[in-house]
Amino acid sequence: MLKKFKIKTFGCQMNVYDSQKICEILYKLGYKKTSIDRDSDIFLINTCHIREKAKQKLYSELGKIYKIKKNRLKNNLSTICVVAGCVAQAEGKEIFKRAPFVDIVVGSQAYHKLPSLIKNINLKLKKKLSIELDFAPKSKFDNLPKENIQKEISSYLTIQEGCNKFCKFCVVPYTRGPEYSRPVEEIINEAKILTKNGTKEIILLGQNVNAYHGVGPNKKEFNLGKLIYFLAKIKNLKRIRYMTAHPKDMHEDLFKAHKNVKKLMPFLHLPIQSGSNKILKAMNRNYTVEEYLKIINRIKKCREDIVFSSDFIIGYPGETKDDFKKTLNLIDKVKFVQSFSFIYSPRPGTTAYNLKDTIKQEEKKERLSILQNKLKSYQEDFNKNFVKKSLNVLFSNTSNEKKIQSMGYSQYMQLVRVKNKIDILGKIKNIKIKKSFYKSLEATPLI
Repeated sequence: MLKKFKIKTFGCQMNVYDSQKICEILYKLGYKKTSIDRDSDIFLINTCHIREKAKQKLYSELGKIYKIKKNRLKNNLSTICVVAGCVAQAEGKEIFKRAPFVDIVVGSQAYHKLPSLIKNINLKLKKKLSIELDFAPKSKFDNLPKENIQKEISSYLTIQEGCNKFCKFCVVPYTRGPEYSRPVEEIINEAKILTKNGTKEIILLGQNVNAYHGVGPNKKEFNLGKLIYFLAKIKNLKRIRYMTAHPKDMHEDLFKAHKNVKKLMPFLHLPIQSGSNKILKAMNRNYTVEEYLKIINRIKKCREDIVFSSDFIIGYPGETKDDFKKTLNLIDKVKFVQSFSFIYSPRPGTTAYNLKDTIKQEEKKERLSILQNKLKSYQEDFNKNFVKKSLNVLFSNTSNEKKIQSMGYSQYMQLVRVKNKIDILGKIKNIKIKKSFYKSLEATPLI
């Protein structure tokens, strides 16, 4: 009987990419993906460690899996429970202590070792496995499946992992290790496989994606700007995006790519975290608000219609009302069209973990609400601006089996829905916008 697995992914886009690679590993082992709990021979959770809430989700999910394992065991069915990702990387031994029924804990740089880990469990060679926590991204990418059987219209492609910035609030350097950039040839080959499978848009991923410095032709070092020029030559690739960028790593070749490469979309996620220089310094972000705004203006000169999204941390230790006001002022200057914002979550192992927190939780919640309402108003205004105007939309999904409504994203990363009676999946259509909402747009029906 064909064995089955179920995978749940928490966290960032890179975790989504990693989960796709994990699926390919399991497919090669003869497993089939399922969404039905009672049919799952392997349960795998790919975890996130950025905020405490993400870690809590892991243990909530493990509680459900424990009950499923017990019920399957009554029918003489064994179940392998795997915890992967950044929580596994940071707190592997703690997972075994809190959830002793977990069989495998595998760090984010050791997914390629899953076949041998699963084999050992199946052979009952070990009741518990040693935790695989090596920081060896080169080994990881060298051994992950190259075939890439995913058939997505918009696909993620990891080009860089790890971080050398050591922002005081962030766990990434400790869970993903130092910066590593994949070779240009390896990336181009994967991109060609993706486009052969139907991908029209590739989103380049990295913890600091614009710190990319991979080995290119003739052993020369390539930055992200040069890599984008190479990717743009792939015939069937229609769109290129990249995330997440660090302001400190924006460079001249990347500015030129925004100006000259039509396939590079006019939407950039460029996190600032705070509008206060005092807080930015406390976070060890290594740039000022003034430097950030210069980068924004420099990119706008290269591409007039480009728009920006960002990340904001509210209630970082030492943030005063004046610091918060400066963040609001920055939002008014840039007018971000999308953003992610959260109350600061202390992470064990980071420099900021032991900082004294003098801000009351009620104050943090109030600040977050004020900030999110401001961000929401700019996003709504931006979307309203396109009513009765046309946008280029790459359609990548349908909302139901009847396929009477398709969904896709504009060049500005707006979700667009349209009722249609013709097949538009995988196609870029110039369509007129009928209605606008906070997080989406509705287009005039296509008949």
